[in-house]
Amino acid sequence: MRSSRLVLAALLPLLLLTACGDDNSSGGGKTKVTIALDWLPNTNHTGVFVAKQKGWYEAEGLDVTILPYAEGATPDVQVAAGKADFGFSFEEAVAMARAAKRPVVSVAAVIQKNSSALVALKSSGIERPAQLSGKRYAGFGMPFEEPVISAMIQCDGGQGKFESVTANTFGFEALQAKQADFVWIFMGWEGLVASRQNVALNAMSPTRYCVPDYYTPVIISNEKFLKDRADVARKFMKATARGYDHAIANPDDAADTLIAANPPGTFPDAALVKESARFLAPKYKEGVARWGEQSLQVWTDYPKFMITSGKLVDGEGKPVKGDLDYKAMFSNDYLPK
Repeated sequence: MRSSRLVLAALLPLLLLTACGDDNSSGGGKTKVTIALDWLPNTNHTGVFVAKQKGWYEAEGLDVTILPYAEGATPDVQVAAGKADFGFSFEEAVAMARAAKRPVVSVAAVIQKNSSALVALKSSGIERPAQLSGKRYAGFGMPFEEPVISAMIQCDGGQGKFESVTANTFGFEALQAKQADFVWIFMGWEGLVASRQNVALNAMSPTRYCVPDYYTPVIISNEKFLKDRADVARKFMKATARGYDHAIANPDDAADTLIAANPPGTFPDAALVKESARFLAPKYKEGVARWGEQSLQVWTDYPKFMITSGKLVDGEGKPVKGDLDYKAMFSNDYLPK
C-alpha cells in the first residue's frame, strides 16, 4: 500500500497546492530539476523539502522545483513521459510500470521497511488476519489490496474472502463510524492520529503473514534521464540524501523545516508532524549503511508475489507470465558513495 496516500484522512481538507518552493526560473546558471509529489506534502517527503529549504540543492548547482500532485498524472506517468525528472512512487507502481514497458527506475528507498498495517478496533476483538474472513474492508481501490489481504488471511488459516465496501470517510475514522471492520493505514501517520485520540487499534503487518516486504515510498527517475544526465542525477541524490540524513539526526528540526516550506494551514497539527518525523527517523536507514539503499531481494520477492497473484499486467492488459528483469527496476548507482 502506498503510504503517502494513506495520509488522506488528515490532509483531505487542504487545497491542492499549485506550486511548492521557488518559481521555475533558474538563476546563476543552475540546472533545473523537477520532482513530482505522489500526494499532498507529508513527512515521507521531508528530506526533499529540507534539502531545498537549507540550500543543499543550490550548493550542488541545482534549481529544484517540487511539483504538486496532480490527479490523473501520477509521478510514474510524468517521469515515464519525461515531464518530471524525479518523483515519489512505491514498489508496486514501479513494477506495474516496468511490466508495461515504461522506463521508470527506482533510485532510492525512502523507508527501508513497510510500515503500513491492516487495523481493526481493539474493541472489535479482531486480533489476527484469520478473523478478517467475511469482514468489511474499506480500501483505496488499488489493484494489489485484495491479493495482499487474501494472502494474509490464508497464511493465518482463514479462507481469504472478505467484503470490500465504500465508506464516506477514511482510515480508522471508517472504523469508528462502523462503516468497516478493518482498514489499511500508515502507522507513521494515521496510527499516530489514532493514538493521540485514544483510539485503541489492533495492527496486523503484511510482512508477518506471508507477504514479502516492499519499499514504500521510493524515489523514481527515467532511464533516459539517468543515462543522459547521470551527473545531475548524482548531484540531486547527494543533496536529497543529505536532507534525509538530517531528518534522521534532527527529526524535530526537519519537521519544522517541512512545515515552514509549505503554505500556512498545510499542517494544522505541528505536534503530529513532529511525532511522525520521530517515528520515521530510525526507519529511513533501518538495517542499511546509507539512506536510500535498495536490495535485489526486495525488488525480486514482492514483484514475484504480484505476478503470482495474476494482477500484474503488461502494456496490453494481459497478466504477466514468468519473471521480469528485476535488476532493471532499481539502481543504487546515483546515491552518494
